[in-house]
Amino acid sequence: MAAYPAKITTYMISDVPGDDPSIIASGPTVADLSTVENAKRILEKYAIDVPEDVSLHLDSQEAIPPSAEHPAFRNCQNFMMAVPQDALQAAAATARDYGLEPVILGDSIEGEAADVAKVLAGITKQVIDYDQPAPKPCVLLSGGETTVTVSSSAGSLGRGGRNAEFLLAFAEALGSAQSVFALAVDTDGIDGTEDNAGAILYPDSWQRAEDLGLSMSEYLSRHDAYGFFEKLGDLVITGPTRTNVNDFRAILVLPD
Repeated sequence: MAAYPAKITTYMISDVPGDDPSIIASGPTVADLSTVENAKRILEKYAIDVPEDVSLHLDSQEAIPPSAEHPAFRNCQNFMMAVPQDALQAAAATARDYGLEPVILGDSIEGEAADVAKVLAGITKQVIDYDQPAPKPCVLLSGGETTVTVSSSAGSLGRGGRNAEFLLAFAEALGSAQSVFALAVDTDGIDGTEDNAGAILYPDSWQRAEDLGLSMSEYLSRHDAYGFFEKLGDLVITGPTRTNVNDFRAILVLPD
């Protein structure tokens, strides 16, 4: 609104499931589809006490976002330069170059990291046992944005990151499998607030963990996936990539 009536061109890289341009970087050149009532419900749900001037603003006409019909938006051009699906398609092309069958499971998979991990472990077992949904050797590719809910019963918390937590939960749900490699990383190079992009799982990870006396369930209960993979030497550390198309997961299933 501040630039109106100037013409504005925006180039976007999507880091949100579904690639909604109004959500990417708060979408300053796209109409905001949320409402004041949305904001008030969130404040009420989480019992957030805001300053009086914020409350007064939410009760004023100024808080109502401009609609898509506002003339300023007619002067805005928005281009999507990269989306999560691009990363999955690029990985699929690389897999084919290596003679692997790629299976893209989805670019907007959401949910608790541990729950998503159990589902993908189940699909991986289906590949191992029945060559479905693709015959071995194949690679299961997926993206999206999982979450980690920390409960008060978790006790002394460790260092986490949703991708490392996904991978640890995946390893526990899959069990020892000598034909599976798995990678779970955030494409911006930062898994949550840690210095790693994520972690990698090898066929011998179970055995190495046992040799070191590491309990997967114990580390999961403390949300300390970073600590688990750090002890194994299996953190993936790339440094910030300066871009972000959400999480990236690859599960390679080889013949026995």
